[in-house]
Amino acid sequence: MTIHDEATAVRPLTLAWVSRQLDVGERVVRAEALRGGVTAEMRRLTIGRRDGGTRELVLRSYVDPFYVGLAEDALAREVGALTLLPGTGVLAPGLVAVDPTAAHCEYPSLLMTRLPGRMVLDDEGVTARVPLLARQLVAIHAVRPAERPRKYVTLTTADTVVVPKGADAAAWAAAIDVISGPAPRCEGRFLHRDFHPGNVLFDVAPSGPAGARITGVVDWAATSWGPADLDVAHCSVNLALLHGPAWGLRFPEAYEEAGGVLAAAASERRYWLVRDALAASEEVRSVSRGWREAGRTELTTRVAEQRLDAYVTTLMDTLG
Repeated sequence: MTIHDEATAVRPLTLAWVSRQLDVGERVVRAEALRGGVTAEMRRLTIGRRDGGTRELVLRSYVDPFYVGLAEDALAREVGALTLLPGTGVLAPGLVAVDPTAAHCEYPSLLMTRLPGRMVLDDEGVTARVPLLARQLVAIHAVRPAERPRKYVTLTTADTVVVPKGADAAAWAAAIDVISGPAPRCEGRFLHRDFHPGNVLFDVAPSGPAGARITGVVDWAATSWGPADLDVAHCSVNLALLHGPAWGLRFPEAYEEAGGVLAAAASERRYWLVRDALAASEEVRSVSRGWREAGRTELTTRVAEQRLDAYVTTLMDTLG
């Protein structure tokens, strides 16, 4: 979803910086706020050309004080990914310019090309989209950078897990016990690290959801090196929250059907699925707010918490 706004809504220093990145005779003629983001403010910029035509760019600005402190590292990783991905077959935005320390803008900012398509979060068509998501993630994991990005980071501990009100206490205690042990050894892969339906763009054919195709993947600010299971687990919990626990369990199967390779041992697979599910407990409020802004108005924080509880309980019952 977008909300129309005037070009002057782009902060003055940022607008001047953007203007310096444009071709001679071009100017920003419109800005639209892109909804659904959690860590940064996103705007679609319409650029007027000398010949009377237009083109579109996307501006990402880190404005929240917490994320401003993380912006330089996040932007460095995103720039690295956007530089790496051309020619790999993975469709990602093109890099235009970056101001990682807000030397020119009011806030740390990234300017990039706009990909066609839109994010699709509806329940309708999820059966057709899940295999597409799985194939796309397999393609990302096949990327072999000359220089590896940083090792993956997981910050969730037993002390940071937020158990939802009314949750299955025994299942959550068992899940917390799972992540209290050491992480399984793994074969590293290039990870997106925030791969989920909200960061994938689709073109949905007029004929219906069955004709959907992926047109690109966005938000590469968390790229890292680690187990494929971790990316799979992250998409799985997001699918569980968006569409119900069964879809969280379906995604690892779809990933393997698409040619992806997960940990051999069931206990290792469970570790990663549980770890990312518990990590989601810390972000349910902010994530569900983004989805509501993107059109899923029924996904209240409480609904998301209930789905997360059901998903964690199912993981422990099915894989425990």
